Amino acid sequence: MTRIVQKELKVAFKPGHHPHCLICQIPSHLERRDGSYKVVDPEQQWQQVRSIFELVASGKGSLKKLHFLFLPESILPLSAVDSALEMIAQSFHPNTVTVFGVEHVNLTEFRRQLDHFAADNAELLAAVAEDMDAGDVDEVPVNWCVIAVKEHDGRLRVFLEAKSHPFVGEENLDRRHDLYRGKIFWLFRCHPTCFNFMSLICLDYIYRDLYQSNISIIIEKANQLFFETRQRLDLLAVIEFNPKPEHQAFRDVVNGFYGEYLSYTPGVRDASTLFCNVSSGTSCEGIAPQTEFGHSAVILHNSHHIEQVSSSEFVTDDFTGLPVCRLRFNSQTRLFYFNLPLFHELDPRTTRMPLKIHSIFRPDDKGGWKRMIRDEFTKTDDAPSQAPGKSL
Repeated sequence: MTRIVQKELKVAFKPGHHPHCLICQIPSHLERRDGSYKVVDPEQQWQQVRSIFELVASGKGSLKKLHFLFLPESILPLSAVDSALEMIAQSFHPNTVTVFGVEHVNLTEFRRQLDHFAADNAELLAAVAEDMDAGDVDEVPVNWCVIAVKEHDGRLRVFLEAKSHPFVGEENLDRRHDLYRGKIFWLFRCHPTCFNFMSLICLDYIYRDLYQSNISIIIEKANQLFFETRQRLDLLAVIEFNPKPEHQAFRDVVNGFYGEYLSYTPGVRDASTLFCNVSSGTSCEGIAPQTEFGHSAVILHNSHHIEQVSSSEFVTDDFTGLPVCRLRFNSQTRLFYFNLPLFHELDPRTTRMPLKIHSIFRPDDKGGWKRMIRDEFTKTDDAPSQAPGKSL
């Protein structure tokens, strides 16, 4: 059974100021080796991620205000995890949260990684130890991510999370190809700013079985937080390697999460939901080459009013008639930098926009990133097709 464990963080966002996020929609290439999905070219992939880390560390423009950095599922090779964490610890500003997915490893290797960060992952380590003691599961593959938090005093906290739902390529008759199902989700509570967030891996967002639904337990936990402390879930981030980012199952969960059809849900009503997907050009053994990835998105309750926009880089809609406002990005390789709305922000101006895109970066010809100018993405004649639905 999946359960949510609270973790307290010493992260101090500036009072009265918006948190800032960078969604990294970049490609990944996976192949099956030794029963698991691995990055095809580990060195090239690390260099791509490293270029993003260098951009963040430089703090050019408003990037010095960055609070959340999200990279997709299965984006980093295992061999680069230590280098990534070292770079975060040495180069990133304090009060920065970084989330990135890692290629698959077996359960023995995952436990070894947990042992390195046992102080922050005691509950997950205990769950994995119990599962390994219960049966022959040492070689079962694990799809996992790293949540690295550089606290206000510069201390680096590292949390690991294992996916609770099978990967798209793991439906196989061979028992040893089944994915290990994680049982722990982290709820991070930042102090002294009082900002609460969670991070999931793709299908964890929609997974359910006979006994429970992942999204239901998140709503229940957030409601409990609200009724006991008058705080709520501020951010739910979902990192993806998803060839169907707008599948009906995702739409249905978004509808239930924000719709309040069956119960009053003040714990999540004002949460921002982020989907960080891989970009077009991604490949995975077993998935058709013409499959289109991309279309990362930001979703808010429709009480936040966002004007209707359609450009070559993003569109806004209501996700085909849902009680939400959605900012939907294109499918190309991009870094999207924007602010998150504050639920408690009161402003009588009807023109106030709670969500603002500060910058969009595209790859340059030197292996780095170039900030796009407005003229490059305000034209609507080459805009991607907008998902059907009512205008806002």
